[in-house]
Amino acid sequence: MNDDASKPWGKLIATGTVTATLYALLFAFEKDVMASFTRTDGLYPLLPVVAAFAFSLSHGAFTGYFWDALGVKARPGAQQQSDNAGAL
Repeated sequence: MNDDASKPWGKLIATGTVTATLYALLFAFEKDVMASFTRTDGLYPLLPVVAAFAFSLSHGAFTGYFWDALGVKARPGAQQQSDNAGAL
């Protein structure tokens, strides 16, 4: 059975490109970003929140597709086991 066709290679590459572009822009325009993110007037204080959300969304999607492409899956009972571990 060819399982390679079901792997999310396109989504992995797309989200990886978006994530790399976000980081490249952040570092390329570091001074402008810092100048904007440290302003306290208007809606400027929301910029770090929006940026954190964008980075989290793109990086999280990339990471999820990365593990899917490698074939790594969580065990079905893994969440229950970790929840019960703290009860001791």
